Amino acid sequence: MTVLNRRLLLTATASVVALTLAASPAIAETWPAKPIKLIVPFPPGGPTDTASRVIGQELGERLKQAVVVENRAGASGTIAATAVSKSPADGYTFMMLATPTLLAAHLYKSTPYDVLKDFAPVATVYDLPIVVVVNPTVLPDVKTLPDLLAKAKASNGHLNYTSSGPGSFGHLSMELLKQMGGFEMQHIGYKGGTPAVTDLLGGQVPVMYADLVAALPHIKSGKLRAIAVGSPQRVVQLPDVPTVAEQGFKGFDAVSWGGLLAPAGTPADIVNRVSGEVKAILADKAVQDRLLTAGAIANYGDPAQMGQRVRGDYEKWGKVIRDKGIALN
Repeated sequence: MTVLNRRLLLTATASVVALTLAASPAIAETWPAKPIKLIVPFPPGGPTDTASRVIGQELGERLKQAVVVENRAGASGTIAATAVSKSPADGYTFMMLATPTLLAAHLYKSTPYDVLKDFAPVATVYDLPIVVVVNPTVLPDVKTLPDLLAKAKASNGHLNYTSSGPGSFGHLSMELLKQMGGFEMQHIGYKGGTPAVTDLLGGQVPVMYADLVAALPHIKSGKLRAIAVGSPQRVVQLPDVPTVAEQGFKGFDAVSWGGLLAPAGTPADIVNRVSGEVKAILADKAVQDRLLTAGAIANYGDPAQMGQRVRGDYEKWGKVIRDKGIALN
């Protein structure tokens, strides 16, 4: 190669690099140039859907671009997660991850995505407290968690409890509690929280580890008695109900939660921009109140914090699932 040709090649290469570097900021500056899709892995009406619509509305106003919420329910959220994992990493597709979807890979024989590798954490959005409740007519003397443990041990494992279904977060949380407390109770699984609460109210099953949003109206009416919340701190909805940790289970932490994910490879500047907007949105008292009405507690975490929470819960609850041999197919 002649000196002249070599110089021409180097000049052309430098021009291509310069154009490439110049293009990236231009793309970032023009984003978003079209509507953004926010996938919800559950049907309309629940706390995950409500939180998604609140965040979507506020985010759209801040970005001056429509955020379209799309519900893709089924298989603990794996249908939605599969679709998002295969979407272009261009900043126009996000998903509201919820705990059941995070843990689905442990419960199903296989999932077509890797929750730790195929997504980019954006921001945690909310916590969804869970609570141990009893039917006070069936168990009039059970007013605390130690009371329940004493009753369970006296029954020689014949005391039943329910949840919203096998592999649900309430089911896993009670199994962890049983493991830590050295007692036995039999799980009676239902297909959904509504039929489980119905039979709990009817006395067919006297104990439930329930989503607070489903149990709270009945707690307030006196038809159910709350004896412990799973979060590390007491919750604003039930300030007089002690935590599991306060009642002899140091370090117990069981909180269902939700947060925004994007396909892996989504530009970091877009991820950070959305995360920052979510932080500002969740700092708004009006937004906090709207989430609280749906049973969720606003709780922001940045991409690094969310990534740490994803990995921590994936490993922690995966061990419970394996130890107890829980599977959905």
